[in-house]
Parts: sequence; structure tokens; C-alpha cells
Amino acid sequence: MAVAPLSQKEIEDRLAELPGWALDGDRLARAYRLDSHFAAVALVVHIAHIQDELDHHSDLTLGYHTVTLTVNTHSVGGAVTAKDFELAHRVEDIAPGHGAH
Repeated sequence: MAVAPLSQKEIEDRLAELPGWALDGDRLARAYRLDSHFAAVALVVHIAHIQDELDHHSDLTLGYHTVTLTVNTHSVGGAVTAKDFELAHRVEDIAPGHGAH
């Protein structure tokens, strides 16, 4: 199935289901604040595993107690697609204190 860019309305509707996520230019973005540096590192490892499962990768930034990720779909010219939202939902599911556990 071909991946197509989402319209601005589709992006806004999907963002309404993902508190904490926002559109930053042409990318979905989210920052997480964790209790420790170790927890932040662990979250990065879990996100990397999800990205490999989905074969869809974000830019991850590891800070002292923070993890920031931004994502769009390079294969459609850097637009936001359903693949980006799938990754965002999967990350929310494993983020401490944020998703369903």
C-alpha cells in the first residue's frame, strides 16, 4: 500500500488523539521528561526497537532527563503520513506515565 501525505485537517484530527504531540514545521514532535537519565536512555532503546519493527525511524535526541523525537516520512518528500502517527501511538503506549501500560 502506498503511503500518502496527510492533509492539514487529517493531521489536526489525529493530533487531537495524541496529547503532548504537535506539528513542528513539517514534522510530528514530542518531548518526554523522565525521572532519571537512565530512564531516558531506556526509553530511547524501546523507541529504537519499535522503529525497527515498523521500519520507520524518527530523529531522537537524548538529554539528561529528556527524550525528544521528531518524525516525518522521507519517502513522500518529508510530509507527515499515517506511518508517523503509527509510530507516535506506539511510543505513547510505552512511554512511562503517558500511555496505556
